[in-house]
Amino acid sequence: MTRNGRPRKTNGSLYQRGDSARWWMRYRDNEGRIIKESTGTDDREEADRALRERLAARDEGTLSGLLFGKSLTFDEWADWFLENRSRPPIRAEKTHQANLEVLKQIRPVFGKLALSEITSELIEEYLAKRLRSRRTIKSKLSRYEEGTLKPSTVHREYRVLNRILNVAVQKRRIVANPCQGADFPVRLAGSTRKPHYLTATEQERIEFLAPRYLRNVVVIMVEMGLRPYRELLPMRKQQVDLPNRFVHLPDSKTPNGIADMPMTERAHEAFADQIGESEGSEYLFPSSDPTSVKPHLRNIRRGWDTTLRRAGIEHFSLYELRHTFATRLSAGGVADHFVTQLLRQGDSAVFKRYSQAKLKMMREALNKLDRGAAEHAGTSVTV
Repeated sequence: MTRNGRPRKTNGSLYQRGDSARWWMRYRDNEGRIIKESTGTDDREEADRALRERLAARDEGTLSGLLFGKSLTFDEWADWFLENRSRPPIRAEKTHQANLEVLKQIRPVFGKLALSEITSELIEEYLAKRLRSRRTIKSKLSRYEEGTLKPSTVHREYRVLNRILNVAVQKRRIVANPCQGADFPVRLAGSTRKPHYLTATEQERIEFLAPRYLRNVVVIMVEMGLRPYRELLPMRKQQVDLPNRFVHLPDSKTPNGIADMPMTERAHEAFADQIGESEGSEYLFPSSDPTSVKPHLRNIRRGWDTTLRRAGIEHFSLYELRHTFATRLSAGGVADHFVTQLLRQGDSAVFKRYSQAKLKMMREALNKLDRGAAEHAGTSVTV
């Protein structure tokens, strides 16, 4: 109650200061003290959402943690993110290393700022500056600059920053993610290469020229869509059930990746062949290097590069064979949501990236149009 007996307003309010377009919010905390802070946006709906989140945090007893974000610096939050959301087993070691590399660029700009001080304008200024930056080339003897950064490189930095700030929103350290209000300065269309779809002819050439173990890797990946470096190469033979025609995947990139995956006939043949090829080892793809840290193959990029070169096929990543797997399923009439399950992805939106090559298959089909079909003798046309 106020001094004159009227009940206090506990729902808060929004207002603008002077000539500023930004919305501010005014509300009371759990002890009745008035809190005034910027919502960080000039959009009324977003500002209203920020106020509702503050009031919900107050009612849930988590407001103090949210307000702590006002003094929490980006450097401090990035350290927390790396420790709790980036390191294995939460994420793959390769992903963690990529996050560390990106933060080398982000920290000097945002590191000393409080999370609440990072705005969409600052993020857009950072992106624009990075797109004008030159690439640094390092060699054993020198270090020099050449050309400008690719938009895809800068966009990778944007994605990592967006992820870090999204987690801050989830943990109620900030009201909203400023990345959502920042537009990427350039279009990425044409700056990133589309996934390669492996045609049947290309696959035949690769299988003919590849070493035996690599031939089995290719067949298993295009038939089952397994991840090469996280699921297939570290696989133990005890995970392979040939009589029942499935493999058990106890570890994967995502929780959805942990599953029992059935085999096709060709995958069954490849697994059986590889078990015979790796006789004497508990691993399906044992390493022949006595100095190797792991007892199984860890990197087959050299063999893959050599095979593609001998087959006369433009280089593409081995991982993109998962795109071929998804595309062939989709082209065969399998529903998109079921393809997502076979890919063992948590987000159905990811499927769109894996099925992009279907457009190429459609073009290949259109190229087979017989435009003189109606003129052929004895030809009938039905619609």
